[in-house]
Amino acid sequence: MPSEDLLRRYAELVVRVGLNLGEGQDLHLGCFVEQSPLVRAIAKAAYEAGARRVDVFYSDPLVQRETIAHAADEVLEWTPPWLLTRLEYMNDRHAALLGLSGNPYPDAFAGLDGDRVARARTKEANRRSMEIVFHEQTVNWCGVACPTEGWAERVFGEPNVERLWELVAHAVRLDESDPVAAWSDHVARLNARAQVLNERRFDAITFRGPGTDLKVGLLPVSRWAAAEHETVDGRRYVPNLPTEEVFTTPDPARTEGVVRATRPFAPLPSVVVEGLELRFEAGRIVEVRAERGADVVRGQLESDEGACRLGELALVDGDSRVGELDTIFYDVLFDENAAPHIAYGFALPEGLEPGADGGNQAETHTDFMIGGAEVDVDGVGADGTEVAILRGGDWVLA
Repeated sequence: MPSEDLLRRYAELVVRVGLNLGEGQDLHLGCFVEQSPLVRAIAKAAYEAGARRVDVFYSDPLVQRETIAHAADEVLEWTPPWLLTRLEYMNDRHAALLGLSGNPYPDAFAGLDGDRVARARTKEANRRSMEIVFHEQTVNWCGVACPTEGWAERVFGEPNVERLWELVAHAVRLDESDPVAAWSDHVARLNARAQVLNERRFDAITFRGPGTDLKVGLLPVSRWAAAEHETVDGRRYVPNLPTEEVFTTPDPARTEGVVRATRPFAPLPSVVVEGLELRFEAGRIVEVRAERGADVVRGQLESDEGACRLGELALVDGDSRVGELDTIFYDVLFDENAAPHIAYGFALPEGLEPGADGGNQAETHTDFMIGGAEVDVDGVGADGTEVAILRGGDWVLA
């Protein structure tokens, strides 16, 4: 069990930096039962910041397993009406939304049919949630991690929760004397890096390394962004703690080549994909291979018409707080901040010029890591000139 002081400081960071919770806002919090000590600390910090009400929604992967195993096919993607009502209430109230990762049962879906696992999502609610968060932008949201024994077992091979807490605290800068100030400096550094990329106006980004020879085209309206998002009310917040990336939205029709994932990743709770290899033609994923979990990836691509195209491209250098820990977390919130990555599916509007269209439309958004010390990353100008961005994991673009 972490100390009360650590929980308090983490909760304050989440409320003040991650959510930037405003006085009078409602906070909706999704988590696992095993994470209740941190949830209570966050509720306290939220009320101290002026929250009107904090509502907690607990989930259980073992119950979800039974649903996947036994529910009728038409129920797998069904959305309960009350869930849509809740989303519309959040939208109307301009509420805040917080999600805690750190699955206590990472093997909960072992042995289940991969296609059913991929389809087991409240499809209509997912679609509406993305509209509210990313397009209507009425909700300030954040994802953070809370260690559990099951997650620690997956990472270390033993339920060493204390060790996992140490890594999480380092990744989110809780080991700084003033974490809030440290985050302010960090966000400024990432924004400066995004600005350099925007000034270059690259037409495409290439990745070359073992098993990877990929060219990702960018749109004329693509822009690089980092760390902070903003609601329609002008409330700035940091949706991922940690975050080490600069990202953009690619042209959904201009990805060509082959790519190999450099880290395992979890596209869905309790599912791990290892050794993923994809081949792209004219922007579409046309071939899927993996040492483990290929059926789940195929299930995602087949259940969502837009999932076979890219919606995000992100760059991370080897000196990131997560990367320097040299640990596979089996949690995308952390692993995507250790290396460059791409995401198939939904395109982030923040990666486009304000008001611009052109990004991929989908209901899925799955990040996986394709970079590392052995993968060179270059920017390609409109005239075909290539400029080095990452070499050996180091940022070399001036």
